[in-house]
Amino acid sequence: MEDWKIIELYWARKEEALRETEIKYEKFCFGIAWNILYNREDSEECVNDTWLAAWNAIPPERPSFFSSFLGRLTRNFAIDCFRKKSAGKRVDRHMADIVGELEKIETTVSHSPEDNVLEKDLVKIINQFLDTLKSWDRDIFIRRYWYMDPVKKIAKRHGYSESKVKSSLFRSRRKLLEHLRRNGYE
Repeated sequence: MEDWKIIELYWARKEEALRETEIKYEKFCFGIAWNILYNREDSEECVNDTWLAAWNAIPPERPSFFSSFLGRLTRNFAIDCFRKKSAGKRVDRHMADIVGELEKIETTVSHSPEDNVLEKDLVKIINQFLDTLKSWDRDIFIRRYWYMDPVKKIAKRHGYSESKVKSSLFRSRRKLLEHLRRNGYE
């Protein structure tokens, strides 16, 4: 079923919306949660939380890109779950690597809650940056930092060595940092 039809079902408050969402997006959302948590039960719980959150958000929200909307919800639930599970424990190496890779960028863009108005501007700036990357560099960057894919999986996806993927990520992070600074983020 097409996304706009599923969204119309949500607006009509028909439970069929949840079934259609699950049919079309369960594997996609589970994959996002799995890449963060590496735990079946926790990943399934995040996906179920995603369905409930979508039900509660639509209406009044009418997402332009339904898959991105669901992916963002799932990702946020999975990151929250990861934080709760890893509080005071040794952190999973995969997630620790991603956090370490993004440390400088996070410091550059971090802002106070009063600055939340700037979030849309930041999204626009990051999207402009992504448009400057070659298609494979953009895919590598998004697979790593949105989908949280391991470097090994990204390398296999592109037929590259892991070192080539790591080099691409390093160059892209450096370019993003420069792009953010040119746009007023220090």
